[in-house]
Amino acid sequence: MLKAEIRKQVLKERLLLSVSEYKILCEALLNEFKSIDFSQIKTLHIFLPITEKKEPNTFLLIEWLNKNHPEIKIIVPKADFETALMSNHEYLGIGDLKKNLYNILEPQKGSLHEGEINMVLIPLLAFDKQGYRVGYGKGFYDRFLQDINAQKIGLSLYPAIEKIDDVNEHDIRLDFCITPTEIIKF
Repeated sequence: MLKAEIRKQVLKERLLLSVSEYKILCEALLNEFKSIDFSQIKTLHIFLPITEKKEPNTFLLIEWLNKNHPEIKIIVPKADFETALMSNHEYLGIGDLKKNLYNILEPQKGSLHEGEINMVLIPLLAFDKQGYRVGYGKGFYDRFLQDINAQKIGLSLYPAIEKIDDVNEHDIRLDFCITPTEIIKF
């Protein structure tokens, strides 16, 4: 399937999830996430969910990390839609977040992080068995991931699809993808 078709189909499927189905999937995703080895992780980049699009609830992961791995510095993105680039900012808590024009939560006062990043949790609509992902099509994460040497982990509420037919040279492959039922290594 082509990315545009996949985007349309998965967005429709996610929006049809009931509140209880969505909550169950997000909690199952958290349970898989808990099994990751965080012993070498000092800085972790995590996206903030667009709840209206029923993206995985990463606040559950952040809460768990803060409680069980307070030594890990959590950073979150802020998007510049003119340049299609992201900056990373220290996560100061939900009180520091404000929705931008695209309904995406972003940090307001968290200091800019320009240092090393050990793990990146990446949003996606779908991923295939080769480790490629379908995002919203703006390329923010592909540009961001080009220049960093970090574990690249997708978060998906659904299992892998067979193959994305229009992968290109700018698409960055995931190292892992976490689903509600398993962690897949590529």
